[in-house]
Amino acid sequence: MLHVVLFTPRPDLTGADRQTFGRSLDHAFTSIPSVRRFQIGRRIRTGAAYDQLPGDFDFCAVIEFDDPAGLREYLTHSAHAELGRLFYATSRSAFAADYEAVDTAPAQALAAWHAADHAEGG
Repeated sequence: MLHVVLFTPRPDLTGADRQTFGRSLDHAFTSIPSVRRFQIGRRIRTGAAYDQLPGDFDFCAVIEFDDPAGLREYLTHSAHAELGRLFYATSRSAFAADYEAVDTAPAQALAAWHAADHAEGG
C-alpha cells in the first residue's frame, strides 16, 4: 500500500514554521509502527512533455505500508493527526491518494486489476 502526497508549501512560511512541520514529519514516521518506508522528493523538471501537464506541486511524499490495515493505523494515529493539522496549515496546494502496489511485472498487475474491475462490474 502506498500513500502518495503531493504538496506545495505556502510561500509565507517562516523558518520556524518549516522546522515545526519537519519535526512533526520525523515524529510521525518514527513513532507509527506500520510505516515501512518513507520517501520525500523535490520536483525537478527535465524538459519532458509531462512537465507541461496541469497540476504543479513542489514536493512529493510516498509512504509505504504492508497492507490496508497499516495505512488505516497510520491515518488514525495521534502523530498523524498533528502532522495533518500542520500539513493543511502550511500547504498552499496539496493532493493525497492511496494506491495498491504490487511487486510483479507491471503489465501482469494491470491485467489483473483490469480483470478484477470487470468482474466487479467496473
